[in-house]
Amino acid sequence: MTIAIRSFVLRQGRVSNAQRRACETLLPKYGIPYTKNIIDLNYVFNRDAAKILEIGFGMGDTTAEIAQMHPENDYLAIEVHTPGVGSLLNQVEALKLANLRIVQHDAVEVLQHMLPEACLYGIHIFFPDPWRKARHHKRRLIQPEFVARLCNHLRPGGYIHVATDWEEYAVHILEVLSQETQLINTADDYVPRPANRPLTKFEQRGIKLGHNVWDLIFTRKN
Repeated sequence: MTIAIRSFVLRQGRVSNAQRRACETLLPKYGIPYTKNIIDLNYVFNRDAAKILEIGFGMGDTTAEIAQMHPENDYLAIEVHTPGVGSLLNQVEALKLANLRIVQHDAVEVLQHMLPEACLYGIHIFFPDPWRKARHHKRRLIQPEFVARLCNHLRPGGYIHVATDWEEYAVHILEVLSQETQLINTADDYVPRPANRPLTKFEQRGIKLGHNVWDLIFTRKN
């Protein structure tokens, strides 16, 4: 029997009162419960619009900003950690973002059981855990099998946008995405940060310290 290796560890981080209240009161409003049944995203958002998936949104600041910048798109955001879910829920409520919904669950299982094939216009994976120690590399999210699954849910011409601030992981991601026969790189290797990916506070601090960030954008072949 194959044992699934998770790309995350559920840490017992502090959940603020505001985040806890948001999960209790707002998740039923803006969340989508995990299910092993395929969902109709047009029904969920009550319209037919481009659907973009974000995997691992952290505290959700960038996610909320992107959704606010692009009301013409619908965003499905996945995160497992409760503080981040609560934070984004509060932002969705404050900004009245009708185009953003949240699933608090393992992204691999959400893809496997909930999303139809070729339903996504884009996929965002910003700053996934690089699992820096060599013995932990098997836990990295960006692996060939996972990328192949992502492609199944991308419509032809749809894109995958990954960003990382860990150079060795950037090289690994470039190699994995380049080897996927369903994808085409939009550049020779990396791309400058697109305007539609806002700078995070963490990223801004890193840039001031001289740290680099690598963005990769691949599209699915037509």
